[in-house]
Amino acid sequence: MKISTALMLALGLVAGSALTVAQTKTQLSIATGGTGGVYYPLGGGFANILSKSLPNTTVTAEVTGGSVDNLKLVGTGKADIGFVQVDATWDAINGLDKFASGKLPIQSLVVMYPNHMHVVSVDGTGISKVEDLKGKRISTGSPGSATEVFAFRVLEAAGIDKDKDVKRERLGAAESVNAVKDKKIDAFFWVGGLPTAAVTDLAATPSTKIKVLDIAHLAEKMNAKYGPLYTSATIPKATYTGMDNDAANITVWNVMAVNANMPEQLAYDLTKAMIEKREDLAQVHKEALNITNAHQTSQKAAAPLHPAAAQYFKDNGLMPA
Repeated sequence: MKISTALMLALGLVAGSALTVAQTKTQLSIATGGTGGVYYPLGGGFANILSKSLPNTTVTAEVTGGSVDNLKLVGTGKADIGFVQVDATWDAINGLDKFASGKLPIQSLVVMYPNHMHVVSVDGTGISKVEDLKGKRISTGSPGSATEVFAFRVLEAAGIDKDKDVKRERLGAAESVNAVKDKKIDAFFWVGGLPTAAVTDLAATPSTKIKVLDIAHLAEKMNAKYGPLYTSATIPKATYTGMDNDAANITVWNVMAVNANMPEQLAYDLTKAMIEKREDLAQVHKEALNITNAHQTSQKAAAPLHPAAAQYFKDNGLMPA
């Protein structure tokens, strides 16, 4: 009887300990984007880093439509972390455009890297400049993506009506590339880091020569309407096989966004991991090397900085301006 009682007590303690561990296990999700872009591999790499560095925590990267979806998921508590563009973020915190139904409680942790708008076509389509898209079959990005928001603004600045002047599909990067290969569309918009795997794939396709169109001349008009969110930049010709010249394009910054109610310790740990593990993350995609201390400014972030992120930067002498 004494042995049985002791055994039962021991089993009870073990079961209780297991229950405590199970109860304290934290599960986090990162809202990323499509599999053909940069958000998804970076999200997967960051999830792996966090799962190893945060005690009793499992982190997963989720495929999504992109920034707009991610902001809605984070804002409603259905995802913990979102990789998002600042133009969509600005709309989300101010209740504009695709967020006209209400403002979202979004805060930023880290300014990441600049997203480059690609307007991509191929030889044989009759397209050599962005204004040539009029009357063509194009993709403006998947539903729920910041690519779509950005693409509409580029078309508008170029004097092209997105509903009347083009035959428009709503495809992600990988789907757009396949549609170009199958001659179902003539060009597509994609906003992402350099290089983007799907565009690399198209450029490497035999008997295909890509064209990345110049759009930098439209940045001033876009900023005049939507605020100082867009910057003229360059996609170097060495980025993708077959480019004859650098492409004068437009960039917009990415941020790691969370809900304003995220616990301070978790927000601090996430900020620390993204800044201090960026070289590890660069083994997944080299854009992680652009997550630098110099970029941590409120102007680039668009959304308010989470207090714990501000504390991390202050602790390390990196307080954003």
